[in-house]
Amino acid sequence: MSTKRDYYEILAVAKTASQDEIKKAYRKVAMQYHPDRNPDNKEAEEKFKEAAEAYEVLSDADKRAQYDRFGHAGVNGNRGGGGYGGGNMNMDDIFSNFGDIFGDDIFGSFFGGNRGGGGGGGRRARGTRGSNLRIKIRLTYEEIAKGANKKIKVKKYVPCQHCGGLGAKDKNAFQNCGTCGGSGQVRKVTQTFLGQMQTVTTCPTCHGEGQTITSKCGHCKGEGRMYGEEMVNIDIPAGVQEGMQLSLSGKGNAGERGGAPGDLLILIEEEPHPELQRDGLNVAYDLYISFSDAVFGTQVEVPTIDGKAKIKIPPGTQSGKIFRLKGKGFPSVNSYEKGDQLIHVNVWTPQQVSAEEKAFLEKAQSSENFKPNPEKSEKGFFEKVRDIFS
Repeated sequence: MSTKRDYYEILAVAKTASQDEIKKAYRKVAMQYHPDRNPDNKEAEEKFKEAAEAYEVLSDADKRAQYDRFGHAGVNGNRGGGGYGGGNMNMDDIFSNFGDIFGDDIFGSFFGGNRGGGGGGGRRARGTRGSNLRIKIRLTYEEIAKGANKKIKVKKYVPCQHCGGLGAKDKNAFQNCGTCGGSGQVRKVTQTFLGQMQTVTTCPTCHGEGQTITSKCGHCKGEGRMYGEEMVNIDIPAGVQEGMQLSLSGKGNAGERGGAPGDLLILIEEEPHPELQRDGLNVAYDLYISFSDAVFGTQVEVPTIDGKAKIKIPPGTQSGKIFRLKGKGFPSVNSYEKGDQLIHVNVWTPQQVSAEEKAFLEKAQSSENFKPNPEKSEKGFFEKVRDIFS
């Protein structure tokens, strides 16, 4: 079970909150726990990161939908670390988003901070964030029931090994941007009828980095990344469903010139089982028995997710009878709940009979024991299903 707090609770908003309400709530919490206002305060720093994690998920329509449906498991596929948030979030990644959320110089104006390295208060983290990648993983019923660990070779952009992802020939191949003077920002003063108004925007030349490259890396041509592949370890929780999307933070395409990597989005697909069918947390199986087995009773072996199980068919079992194997279904991805296996009995009617069998059946047809008796018959199908889940 996850010990993470609910994202809506962290930002103190309702589940029906609009994007504007979520952004305002995040701004309020981020300002309250900002490291410059709470120096050397680990608890405030964790709450600051926690709020950034919550905003990253709730501000994205797809991630928010997955979170609303599946909880933390829907947006954090790698429970062993490397997923969203908490103590694993990179502070540079958080600060790099402030220009989009709060305006380019909000924290420089309020705190005079020096985030992202270098001289100017508004300078962003170096480089451009990498794009997200989406892959599909096909799982068997057994893997879904128990959880699985997959090692997947992903073709993507990886940091250039020759320049360490910086895009420059060496560490000395940088100089302060001539447009912004190394601050990463451009200030402009305009005259309006209300007086002078100063605006601060990200430098268009260095894109907020404050520096430009004088000599590019010859291998990656200054991008700081090259197309390659990486072996990714994916921890998939038990109980996932077809169409569910997991997110592995930082395992997408590498960013340009040392920028933060994107995320790896994992779409779950279910491999059909040759004999079983999934219905939510439950598993359904159609069992066919002969007429004589239905009359005299028998013991049969049925397939389950984790092997075979024997069940007893009592004498006089009617076609349509449903037996239940408790706890033989799928676990819930967000709770300790577990489904059952439902076994639907079908009495097989012979399509061809011999002359001797035909004579026997014609004789038995006149017997009261072979005539349908609605008063003694089994309940209807929907009534039986209702009884199972009541």
